[in-house]
Amino acid sequence: MEKSGSPKGRSTKAAASRGGEKGAGTGAETGAQAPKLPPREAAVEALMRLAAEQPWNDIELGDIAREANLSLAELRDLFPSKGAVLGGLSRLIDRKVLEGDTSDLADEPARERLFDVLMRRLDAMTPYKPALRRIAYALRTDPLSMLALNGVALNSHRYMLAAAGIDTEGPLGRLKLQGTVIAFSRVVETWLDDDDPALARTMARLDREIRNGERVMERAEDLRRLTAPLRALGRSFLERRPHRDRRDAGNEDDGNPLGGDPAAAI
Repeated sequence: MEKSGSPKGRSTKAAASRGGEKGAGTGAETGAQAPKLPPREAAVEALMRLAAEQPWNDIELGDIAREANLSLAELRDLFPSKGAVLGGLSRLIDRKVLEGDTSDLADEPARERLFDVLMRRLDAMTPYKPALRRIAYALRTDPLSMLALNGVALNSHRYMLAAAGIDTEGPLGRLKLQGTVIAFSRVVETWLDDDDPALARTMARLDREIRNGERVMERAEDLRRLTAPLRALGRSFLERRPHRDRRDAGNEDDGNPLGGDPAAAI
């Protein structure tokens, strides 16, 4: 496996990409000075402004609608709940990262590509840091909300790994994806308390989490190779059994009250 330099040594490239993004002047901190936004984005920005100033549990749907200059009817057409508006932030961050140019990473090892993409994600989150700090504190004792946020994060990081050129399909794809979500959540915990402009602690934590993830995946690959004969035997046994009627897979989510949006549970 190729060795990469230290996080400090990689900070020049990351800082260069951050410079252009921070200069954009968008996000929760710009407030009324920002140009008129599309309604979905306006609602997300409104929630972030409110969350930066008051407790998460004190924010009502009516507050978000007024702050975004929307009617409740308009907000309802956009989002089913306050948590879904928060989930909209994740999509907004996804787009900012994915719109960035990553062509310069094509020849880098996977570890370096993932490091750069996730640092870009943190950079895109920076304007919302005060709000995210308060939200994280409010939700850390709410397991149902944390579970819903995990579903949102899985969708986002599937695209982050794709941007880094890392495959998420196949037998180990789900493990790789969930591992990235857990690792990034740990990095975010460090980032929320890291007020150093150079983000040295955050980059060191991200580098450590990526290396730990590599080791886990190597062990999982070894285990999969060792168990290949047993899995082949099991498939052969199942193929010889009579087929049983199965439900149409498309009906499995019919009872989902969230309508496919995991953040609506928050």
